[in-house]
Amino acid sequence: MTRSPPFRPSRRHFLCSTGMTLLVASLGGAKAAEHSGVLPWKPFSALPPQVLPGGRWYVFAPDEARAVEAAVDRLIPADDLSVGGKDAGCATFIDRQLAGSYGSSDRLYTQGPFLPGLPTQGYQGSETPVGRYRAGLAALDQHVRAQFAGKAFADIAAAEQDKVLQDFEGGKVGFPAAASFFNLLLQNTMEGFFADPIYGGNRDMAGWKFIGFPGARYDYRDYVTAHNQPFPLPPVSIAGRPDWKVGGR
Repeated sequence: MTRSPPFRPSRRHFLCSTGMTLLVASLGGAKAAEHSGVLPWKPFSALPPQVLPGGRWYVFAPDEARAVEAAVDRLIPADDLSVGGKDAGCATFIDRQLAGSYGSSDRLYTQGPFLPGLPTQGYQGSETPVGRYRAGLAALDQHVRAQFAGKAFADIAAAEQDKVLQDFEGGKVGFPAAASFFNLLLQNTMEGFFADPIYGGNRDMAGWKFIGFPGARYDYRDYVTAHNQPFPLPPVSIAGRPDWKVGGR
């Protein structure tokens, strides 16, 4: 009688069999969920926006808040088409963003090494946005008071404010990070003017109304073929519209 050679499991066989065992074990405790009549989805279930109550500043000191409100109003001045940056809540937006993970760079690697980068690569350094605003606003205040007989930025004329901001943009002041701070302020101001109102800016959806953006509407099928025609409905925030009532309240 011919005897079969002893079975010698290969590494491939071991890995495959082990993987199947783990898969079966993991599926053994799994339970299928059934959904009937409702969607298995809840808004904001993954990463809900942190809505901060209004009526206060979370990061900016009062003098800093006045300076930022004045600056955003010069970066986006009011005209006959739209409100300015201050009335649109751009300063509020910036303050609330700085109060969250953005302000503390929680989601960024900031340990270096740091090398000079291209303008398209953004900020290259360890300082957080909160720290950059603190330093930039302090430099802005020091520069303005030295140039305008002790006045604060919010108290000088609009044309003078424009000149100061232009000097910061061009790096023409005694603050090495002047241009970087200006670009940060400009970027955040634009974000605040066009971001969803749930984040504190774009008050009354002024930015969206200005460019005709319909907002976070769910269904556009009735208007897909209406080419070159204004969208007839008002914009909608992630949180709905202020004039919407729920349950008769």
